[in-house]
Amino acid sequence: MATANKTMSATKVVIPCRISFANIFEPKSINGSEAKYSVSCLIPKTDKKTLLAIHKAIEAAKEDGKTRKWSGKIPPNLKMPLRDGDIDRPDDENYQEHFFLNATSKDAPQVVDRHVQPILDPMMVYSGCYCNVSVNFYAFNANGNRGVAAGLGNIQFVKDGDRLSGRASAEADFDALEDDEEVLGGDSGEELPDYLR
Repeated sequence: MATANKTMSATKVVIPCRISFANIFEPKSINGSEAKYSVSCLIPKTDKKTLLAIHKAIEAAKEDGKTRKWSGKIPPNLKMPLRDGDIDRPDDENYQEHFFLNATSKDAPQVVDRHVQPILDPMMVYSGCYCNVSVNFYAFNANGNRGVAAGLGNIQFVKDGDRLSGRASAEADFDALEDDEEVLGGDSGEELPDYLR
């Protein structure tokens, strides 16, 4: 992934990943909470380079939170953003052998293609495709909960993947038709049941 010459803070990472639960064109409310843009980033456990970059950014966010959010010391039992798909999502085969994190934002992310041109069609970037996702990790201390969260930045589409929506693509449902080809059926070659005669 080319990230040279890009301005990066210690808490920001561009994550090459497969995306899931992609609410990136319209904000969505979860359990009555404030509507936010969000995406789940699936990172293969074999991608040691990205996992190390995420670890370092989380550690930087913890150091920042120590002074700004947690009165000078890092509390024990912090809620952490990176989770193990084999443990936390054991029934979802797409999460097996992956770590994942959920990134959210009140502001709409910019969604671009491989040439950094805006993507306006929501069908082009979907749960199951592969993307680069910029994430900023930050410390929080709210309602008795303390930890590090992942703020959603922007999204770059990289390549297609199998859709995770459970919905088939048009390519899977239909064959291409010739220009003059008839589309109506015909004789089935077997008897219809009585109620269809």
